[in-house]
Amino acid sequence: MIPPTTYALFVTASLALILIPGPNHLYITARGLAQGRAAGLASALGVEIGTLVHIAAAAAGLSYVISQSATLFAIVKWAGVAYLVYLGIRAFTGKDAETGAPARQPLPKVFLEGVLVNVLNPKVALFFLAFLPQFVQPDAGSPTLQVMVFGLTALCLGLVSDIVYAFAAGALGHRLRQRARTLRYVSGVVYLGLGVATAFAGRR
Repeated sequence: MIPPTTYALFVTASLALILIPGPNHLYITARGLAQGRAAGLASALGVEIGTLVHIAAAAAGLSYVISQSATLFAIVKWAGVAYLVYLGIRAFTGKDAETGAPARQPLPKVFLEGVLVNVLNPKVALFFLAFLPQFVQPDAGSPTLQVMVFGLTALCLGLVSDIVYAFAAGALGHRLRQRARTLRYVSGVVYLGLGVATAFAGRR
């Protein structure tokens, strides 16, 4: 059983990290600005489903393999860069013929994009590799089970944060949608910025 003090320390440290705006928050914000609150929430749920993939990978030891293999890390990294750049280009070029606003995407597609953005983010995999093991105690039971408990806790905390961003972006997007061209540029810049940030992300 995980000691309560260890768990409380993990929650505190996780909150400190989660509250710092990161790529996931920027992605959710971009979707919320472009399509409103529903799209922001769909992207937030997609992002956290992607987190489930990272939790499973960390529990199975796959994150360690990726972190130790330059080739595998590069494949995941550049796949993520390519996908984010694609989203950025689409934001700039895809628009509603009548309003000039960014083209609206079906919510299931927004959800799947959120999953892919998170799954293809190698920094998240390394986060689970470098952060979670610090709280795993061999004498507290199965390490795999502990990783899953800590990971699901981080997921829940992240989901609350994501929902806040989705609501805020949805409210702001309602105003920005009156300026369709500006909104399109804002969304495109966010996606391309995420792609650049991922491209310069090192293995450490």
